[in-house]
Amino acid sequence: MNETPQPDTTRPSQQRYKGYDRIMGNISWLLIVLVVLDIKLLPGDASGTIFLALFCIVLFFYNLNARYGLLSRRYSAFKTFTDLMVFLAFIVAVCWHTGKLSSPFMSLIYLILMASALTQGRRVTYFMAGLAIASYALLASAEIRESSYYLSNLLEVFPFMLIAHLGAMLAGEGESARQEVERLSLTDEVTGINNMRNFFLLSDIQEKLARRYTRPYAICMIDADNLKKINDRHGHLAGTLLIQKVARMITENVRSSDICARYGGDEFVIMFNETCKQDVAVAVERIVRGMEATPFDFEGTTITTTLSAGLAGYPEDGDDVRAVMANADEAMYASKRGGKNCLTIFGNGG
Repeated sequence: MNETPQPDTTRPSQQRYKGYDRIMGNISWLLIVLVVLDIKLLPGDASGTIFLALFCIVLFFYNLNARYGLLSRRYSAFKTFTDLMVFLAFIVAVCWHTGKLSSPFMSLIYLILMASALTQGRRVTYFMAGLAIASYALLASAEIRESSYYLSNLLEVFPFMLIAHLGAMLAGEGESARQEVERLSLTDEVTGINNMRNFFLLSDIQEKLARRYTRPYAICMIDADNLKKINDRHGHLAGTLLIQKVARMITENVRSSDICARYGGDEFVIMFNETCKQDVAVAVERIVRGMEATPFDFEGTTITTTLSAGLAGYPEDGDDVRAVMANADEAMYASKRGGKNCLTIFGNGG
């Protein structure tokens, strides 16, 4: 038994990290503006001002490169992690020259921890919290003080871990919800297999591979022959069960590399990758014969149904997925006109 192919998450992931990249850019500009305002409104000693200005210049050019230069359009978790490390180093360096633990910029470390929780996951967030605590210890150790000073400030590091933990938990819940929404947007709610939106996303990738490497593929259209009669006689719950049975019969007889979807109503589509229509005709016949041979029970009544199928192939029956689908659909209707419960191959009388 083969499972339905899972949706390709590469594109959504890229979009998500592209959004994160914009946020990281905004954080970078915000940090620069805050430090510049500090230099302008609260000028300190000359050497400290020079260092702050130098830090701003370094972050400015890093952000230009990350958003518009060599690193632009390279959206990934690693790039976002690099941004966060740069921001943390910038904040610690600025704090060192603006009062250390009493610096007005100390609270910006919380911003880094929340950004880590929302973009990096639990483990990296805890790692960043550890770096934040180490940074706090570094700033605290700049001057030798009595042990009571360090003990009195020990509790100040706990908010770092608390925010990191709560942020990671909330981010985990949000990620689970996002994945569920994505799954629902790509699968058919009745059958659990791909919907047509996801079918075209996946088939577009296979079509490009077929064109590039001159590989064939075949598309099959399948329709239940007597859904209307079953709905009229036994009710729509029986019709829904029929649709689910057809979907299960299909997924049990295709490879995990093939793409099957509910086209609409009681009609289904299958894309057989890297194979010609003659080679997959046996698999389609097995689906048709299997459905005929496996009646199902509904409220004590045994219901039998049959399928009509049409098969067409690339490149002989069309130069793209939609053209091949149209010819497979035409072959399927030829099966219906020919008595139903059969497969018609386009070009062989279809």
